[in-house]
Amino acid sequence: MGKKRGPWTVEGSELKYRHELLEVYEDKVVRPNGEPGVYAFARVKPGVAVLAVDDENFAYLVSEFRYAVGRESVEVVGGAIDEGEAEVEAARRELKEELGIEASELTPLGTVDPITSMIDSPSHLFLARGLTFGETEREGGETISTVKLKLEEAARRALSGDITHGASCTLILRARDFLSGES
Repeated sequence: MGKKRGPWTVEGSELKYRHELLEVYEDKVVRPNGEPGVYAFARVKPGVAVLAVDDENFAYLVSEFRYAVGRESVEVVGGAIDEGEAEVEAARRELKEELGIEASELTPLGTVDPITSMIDSPSHLFLARGLTFGETEREGGETISTVKLKLEEAARRALSGDITHGASCTLILRARDFLSGES
């Protein structure tokens, strides 16, 4: 008898591909209806997504060419959590690297899971406030430009489909709601 995973039974699991950020598995399963099958899924390193908002309610995002979708994407700051690094430390590091911003306050706004049927990759969401601006520390493969918008405009763009990155849309809307509750 295999190991239970919810209503599924996993009779075997094979790692098909490994990269420093990604693992792809193929599991031999018994489906909830009792039929045998195969289930493939990816496990991506957990990450953070950070939205910096200044005292005038401007949100700082990035625009970057994303290879997988083949186009520019406007997003909040984000990246993988390094081994042994706390979520909040990763959020501070990514904010400094991509935008050159340091924040005196980071408020956690929950977690979001992309494509839950195929990908295990939680993204921990943070709102950054009390901003200090400095130099970026971008990695060599990153060609990023800063996008500065009023938070309400960023929310409008998330709702209209102009911003399509899931964690970014969720974080922008959660931040807007969180900050409207502070007033």
